[in-house]
Amino acid sequence: MTITRIRTRVAAIPVDKPTRMSNRELRDRHYVLVQVEDDTGATGLGYTYAGTSGGPLTKAAVDDLLAPVYLGADHHDVHGLWSLAYQETLLSGRRGAVIRALSAIDIALWDLRAKRAGLPLVSLLGGSTSALPAYASGGYYRPDDGEWSDAVRKEIAFNAGQGFTDHKIKVGGLSVAEDARRVAAAVEAIGDGRLALDANNAYRSVRDARVAIEAFERAAGDTALWWFEEPLSPDAIAGHGELARHIRTPVATGEIHQTRWEFRELIESRAAAILQTDAGVVGGVTEWMRVAHTADTFGLQMAPHWHHNLHVHLCGAIGNALVVEYFALEKGIYNFEQLLTPETRLVYGANQVRIPARPGIGIELDEEAVAKYSID
Repeated sequence: MTITRIRTRVAAIPVDKPTRMSNRELRDRHYVLVQVEDDTGATGLGYTYAGTSGGPLTKAAVDDLLAPVYLGADHHDVHGLWSLAYQETLLSGRRGAVIRALSAIDIALWDLRAKRAGLPLVSLLGGSTSALPAYASGGYYRPDDGEWSDAVRKEIAFNAGQGFTDHKIKVGGLSVAEDARRVAAAVEAIGDGRLALDANNAYRSVRDARVAIEAFERAAGDTALWWFEEPLSPDAIAGHGELARHIRTPVATGEIHQTRWEFRELIESRAAAILQTDAGVVGGVTEWMRVAHTADTFGLQMAPHWHHNLHVHLCGAIGNALVVEYFALEKGIYNFEQLLTPETRLVYGANQVRIPARPGIGIELDEEAVAKYSID
């Protein structure tokens, strides 16, 4: 079957109140939507997150750089086309927006293949549609939510009301002492569940990160922290490895890293016990699966970043999935599901997410919502 059309759109959805993490404030979320059509009229949908301003740049990478590689080609040749497209990026940039653009096209091709086979993507990849463990993500800094520790307690209570016992909050955006109070409040509110901490590259050195996590561990008391996420810059691979050797809490990272070659360096440096590979960043489904299988041979687990609608399928198709990150749409932070029809949004409950049995990824765009937020 021949690829006859590639349609690319950008949607910019504002967060619903002032929000920040350790090192930046959030305004709009830019999502790049890619629809691939074959000569029978069948279509596949792919997407990626392009930051708070990178949507037009990522769209241009799809339209001007990568689409010519795919148009007229056989959509079954997913791996071969990935290699050709990656080679095409040689002089244009092989990271950042370009690889996110490649990710979106690759995801769309896998969605198309699964739809044509009449199977959910997880089944096409060799997995089952059994429910998967998940955690409630959030804990951003939102001044409108009140005093910092009280805000954490309220959010944990909201998560628990949705059936979640495991949680993640941000750190690194306040003093270590203030963040430690937030950690203590979260641990107390959670009770028997688990708590992960996400620093979003907050700390400038291994020493600073070590001081912070040891303070957070003391604040958690007898409760072990689940993981310490992205304490350093993504470029500090050796630094993550050094930190991991000297602290009790497992290090998790990988959401910004792209392609199997960067993950090879992460693995060789023993920089993380948990890989947070994002299919919308790493190079699509094709590259995500390569990374996951490689990680499995080294005894590493996968806890992918964001995009729960897609990652449930990928986690269901591997043997080393730890957990799926879930963002409640009501929080207005990860707001991608505003672009989807309500009946195709992810179903959750009892600390789990359910893999849809619909063909492909199992999502459908709400075209009115896409039009509302479009910045094409």
